[in-house]
Amino acid sequence: MESIETRVGRWLNSPLVSQEDKNTISSMSAEEKADAFYRDIEFGTAGMRGVLGPGTNRMNEFTVRRAAVAFGRYLIEKFGKQAYEKGVAISHDNRFHSRDYSELSAEIFNAMGLKAYLFDSLRPTPELSFAVRYKGCVGGVMITASHNPKQYNGYKVYDEKGCQLVPDKIARLLQIIAEYPDPLEVEVPKGGKPGTTEILPAEVDDEYIRLVKEVQLNPGLCKKGFKIVYTPQHGASYENAMRVFRETGYEVTPVLSQCTHDPAFSGTKSPNPENPDAYIEALKLAKDIDADLVVMTDPDGDRVGVAYKSSKGDWRLFTGNESAALLLDYVLSERKLKGKLPADSVVYDTVVTSDLGRKIAHGYGVATESFLTGFKFIGDAIARKEEAHVPSTFVFGYEESYGCLLAPFVRDKDGIQAILLYCEMALFHHLKGESLDEAYEGLMKRYGYHMARGYSLELEGPTGHAKMGRMMEKLHSNPPHEVLGNGVLRLEDYETSLWEEKGERGPLTLPKSQLVKLFLSDGSWVAVRPSGTEPKIKFYVEAVGTGEEGLLEKAESIYSALREYLGA
Repeated sequence: MESIETRVGRWLNSPLVSQEDKNTISSMSAEEKADAFYRDIEFGTAGMRGVLGPGTNRMNEFTVRRAAVAFGRYLIEKFGKQAYEKGVAISHDNRFHSRDYSELSAEIFNAMGLKAYLFDSLRPTPELSFAVRYKGCVGGVMITASHNPKQYNGYKVYDEKGCQLVPDKIARLLQIIAEYPDPLEVEVPKGGKPGTTEILPAEVDDEYIRLVKEVQLNPGLCKKGFKIVYTPQHGASYENAMRVFRETGYEVTPVLSQCTHDPAFSGTKSPNPENPDAYIEALKLAKDIDADLVVMTDPDGDRVGVAYKSSKGDWRLFTGNESAALLLDYVLSERKLKGKLPADSVVYDTVVTSDLGRKIAHGYGVATESFLTGFKFIGDAIARKEEAHVPSTFVFGYEESYGCLLAPFVRDKDGIQAILLYCEMALFHHLKGESLDEAYEGLMKRYGYHMARGYSLELEGPTGHAKMGRMMEKLHSNPPHEVLGNGVLRLEDYETSLWEEKGERGPLTLPKSQLVKLFLSDGSWVAVRPSGTEPKIKFYVEAVGTGEEGLLEKAESIYSALREYLGA
């Protein structure tokens, strides 16, 4: 592999690189140059995501050009004439250069002979997934860095079903990308007849909104006096969300300082629903107007956060596992009550989500299936069963990272669907005179006490990348036999695709992934994996017990013990 200095020199001497970017590179410290140039920005199963700026490990017009050319070639190779006829749908969020990268992608696809469908302005990720299906496209592109900080952007690609590409589909795309080792030298292959770019009509919004409203289970609940605060975190969901709230009759007050499509996220300390700082302004407003509920969507509108007024009168936050468990119980109980819970119903989750959701589903006689992290696996499972005519009715899909899907007209997690049902669920309990902490306590009493928490270590640059590799290698080659005095009863290593339990081994059926999960003798578990989109390694812990007391401390101790074992 060529040196960092060689790569830096090539960018500084290239006539394609702007003087502004050359000045930026020249002003970088040695550590900053190393991080910007030590590798090519990774295009993985979650697409491409990284810090904006010049460099091979950065999001910029050259790395976007390479991704667009490769995706265009992939679509033409896979679909042939249909690719030219059906085209690609493109959307973007509010981030720096998001519109630029959308229009650049459309220009590249057009030059390759492909038609492009572009929204007139930003739209959320779930609507891009819907637009692919609505227009019958062969693929889609979403320019977004999801919930990452303002210095990030990203490039996600979708198949003809409106689902992000899963490993077996994306393998060929990665091969094509690898044919372009230098993003400065990517040439756009010309098609015979240039394609055109069409602005998507308002009917796409109208149909999407209509279908979102259909996920309601009890649309007639009395909403008078039930106050909701909503924030889109400066993102792409504001217009859609407020329209849905208005048309379904909810009394919603938006956090106006976070409703502008500001790429600098100036009105929030964090756009990430997993971060308590994201709720500061919304909670201030909620207290001022004596609201009952706070909901938020992240910048690209696929994740949702929830805060609520507790039975004690204070405001509390739900984790993604907790809010999804309550919503799942509400959906299944109301469907069953109304005779709308078919015998072949199925709930999809991931291998790092809480066991609580599976217990709830099984309590209603509903089957569950777990997949690797990444909602693309859930979307792909829906599509595969549909195509194979497998008797299976999808009723709910979710991951611990604040993403849910209620109705599969979208094949990605959908924050608009989710906040509408969270509002309905909270209103349902409110009308029963029950706060959400009381409702959640009821779940614990029925299914056992669970404390699921996520932790992460940021490890930036080439040294951090190498350290993550060493930590995962130790888990693969020398996993612990006990954690906090609890024996490891079962190990699942998704890199080797093997499970081990009581001296026996067997194959795992899910795709290979850098993920190891340890099941402990007291019923708790811990899983570890490197993030696919950020320079960090993630730990997922679930502690279980007969009561809530001490469970959080237990989860934190499991994390600390494993982190210490790995030499972090």
